[in-house]
Amino acid sequence: MPKINGNELRPGNIIEHDGGLWAVVKTAHVKPGKGGAFAQVELKNIRDGRKLNERFRSADKVERVRLDQKDQQFLYEQDGKLVFMDTETFEQIELPADLLGDRRPFLQDGMKAIIEYYDSEPLSVDIPDKVTCTVAETEPVVKGQTAANSYKPAVLDNGVRIMVPPFVGEGEAVVVSTSTMEYVERA
Repeated sequence: MPKINGNELRPGNIIEHDGGLWAVVKTAHVKPGKGGAFAQVELKNIRDGRKLNERFRSADKVERVRLDQKDQQFLYEQDGKLVFMDTETFEQIELPADLLGDRRPFLQDGMKAIIEYYDSEPLSVDIPDKVTCTVAETEPVVKGQTAANSYKPAVLDNGVRIMVPPFVGEGEAVVVSTSTMEYVERA
């Protein structure tokens, strides 16, 4: 694994630190009035979600980890486990449903996902940024409520509550961002 200087860390990098795998969440380069400059880095443990703030000087060496990414297709959920199939080898794997966190309701049957592996251990599941869902229920349009920034609550077919523009009605397909859980556009 390549070693890099502590001041070269960027958000999104995965490093091996204190015997665990950590994702770099934020970095801030600090030059105090006295002493050498350092990078203040916020780290998140990939396996258990703990957070840690560390200081790395440019002389500090850290091991950067490369994760293998595989395209896999979501098949079904069974007993709290998500079953994915490798699209090349047709091999099936089971992953815990909490690996997706808040984005779990947006996972649809047959959806392609990118699963990141460290050696042979699956660490994360990345689903598409935008997903098409159907509005299951929402309030009817109120005449005269056409202000540019007015939104109304809606419940999607997967049970997620979002805010939609007043012109969106029940049964309409909308595109939703899976990272921010916000309405993007009509489908």
